[in-house]
Amino acid sequence: MIVGAGPVGLFGAYYAGVRKLSIAVLDSLEEPGGQITAMYPEKAIFDVAGFPAIRGRDLVEQLLAQAAPFSPDYVLGHQAVGLERGDGGFAVTTSRGLRIETKAIVITGGIGTFTPRPLPTGGEYLGRGLVHFVPDPSVYTGQNVVVVGGGDSALDWALMLEPIAKSVTIVHRRAEFRAHPHSVDLLRATPVEMVTDAQISGVRGDPNITEVDITIGETVRTMACDKLVAALGFTANLGPLMEWGIDIQKRQIMVDTMGRTTVPGIYSAGDIVDYPGKVKLIATGFGEVATAVNNAAHYLNPHISAFPGHLSDYAPVGSTGSPTA
Repeated sequence: MIVGAGPVGLFGAYYAGVRKLSIAVLDSLEEPGGQITAMYPEKAIFDVAGFPAIRGRDLVEQLLAQAAPFSPDYVLGHQAVGLERGDGGFAVTTSRGLRIETKAIVITGGIGTFTPRPLPTGGEYLGRGLVHFVPDPSVYTGQNVVVVGGGDSALDWALMLEPIAKSVTIVHRRAEFRAHPHSVDLLRATPVEMVTDAQISGVRGDPNITEVDITIGETVRTMACDKLVAALGFTANLGPLMEWGIDIQKRQIMVDTMGRTTVPGIYSAGDIVDYPGKVKLIATGFGEVATAVNNAAHYLNPHISAFPGHLSDYAPVGSTGSPTA
């Protein structure tokens, strides 16, 4: 079982298939892709080897296609909750009452379950113009958009929506932005209006948002708004994983060089793990999950090597590089 269907978990599903293991991929989100799918599917990602840049949505699609020949069983919309240990392995129960028996587990949960930080007002408009993520930019075409926040996601979405929206305004409670300086420079060169030292103080419309109030010092400004994007960051929670008996320090799962946790048969990889010298990159996570899955394969069958050999030998029949292609 792989707990977490983000990019690292999806690559782990591929490697588990290569090692001829049956695979269940569990995730609390309704779609595979983890934070990429939920938060920045249209954003370009620059740290995946072999791709000068690749859109988040495209990376997820390619990872799903890579694992598809091995038919992983995706169990989506289920959070891993309970863990039972037995002589034959583990049984994991989910938030929706499913019980899955497995011989080994690889946790690739990223930062865990993440919850968006709410606006101080207007929360009742969630789904009626208020959103926390922008998975599909096309629905913002011709709309008056207000983005709240000063981090990378806020600026990325403002830059992405500016060419198609009727107007884009970004509201930040400080004068300085937390986003990468290059993104700030790009934003300043666009027609996006940047309102700083300000916050949203009122939201109106029936049934959907039509206007917002922006408080700037002692002044309140009302402006038209069809879509309100609250990009205020999120809080992360490892939740029930904290009760699994794994060594967790500062919300990070401690692993060794094989990806092993302190519980035999449970491995981990990606942003959720820590060890001396850890660097949190997608590229790093891909290597970690390959290591974890291959060592899990050896754990399940000590007669086989953790090293998988040349992957061309495992290519699915009829695929590029396979002996019969």
